[in-house]
Amino acid sequence: MNQQPTGNSTEPSDADSLASILGGRRAAVEATLPTLAFLIGWGLSGGNVGIGAIAAVVLGVAIAIWALYRGRKPRAVLLGLLGVAIASIIALRTGRAADFFLLQILSNIASALAWSVSIVIRRPLLGLIVGSLLRQGPQWRKDPALSRAYRRASWVWVGQYMVRIVVFGTLWLANLPVALGIARAVLTWPLVAACVAGSWWVLRRSLPAGHPGIRHPVVPGETKTPTNPPADGERPPASTAEQPHAPTVSGTEER
Repeated sequence: MNQQPTGNSTEPSDADSLASILGGRRAAVEATLPTLAFLIGWGLSGGNVGIGAIAAVVLGVAIAIWALYRGRKPRAVLLGLLGVAIASIIALRTGRAADFFLLQILSNIASALAWSVSIVIRRPLLGLIVGSLLRQGPQWRKDPALSRAYRRASWVWVGQYMVRIVVFGTLWLANLPVALGIARAVLTWPLVAACVAGSWWVLRRSLPAGHPGIRHPVVPGETKTPTNPPADGERPPASTAEQPHAPTVSGTEER
């Protein structure tokens, strides 16, 4: 008999997997520190954007070196450093401290659009990311229930980006760099943690009872391996219809 796993047996590991894949406190803190360095340098220098930009880039380089030393993926580390450099260049070109956060606003707008489009075309980014990191390939898309659950849960991530766009955009228009720095800290790890929890709740509620969870997509019509397959070289037993016609000879060797 095939026994379906209960929700209690799969939920903790699946929730932990989703949290580890989509959110990390350490990465969020590392992304916030250059912003803090920019504001400190800008404030202590009497509003000199150049000093703030230098402080942000120097700390960004230090964090990148430490992350590489700790074995982090070079691509992710270099992209983070590139973001700090571009934000600093924008602030230097405009002379406004608030423009250091302009790249953050634009990236959230792009992310909200990308996640929304992925849901509409039935290729939700949440499923693509989680499925890829769990090495499932396209299997999750062949599971109608899991694909639908990923689409619903992806809207939670769209909401996260929309919150940032509204808050950051309002403070940027008001030219409030300190308030932007505070909002950046509050809306980084705390918001990501809330988003992970919310999207996991939507995933769990959207899957039907008895579904084995995000680690085990259920593909309709997929053939299952027999419980006790015949050993190598062994012929399967004859069907009931064939058995009356099979000769019964004792001591006959199997071919």
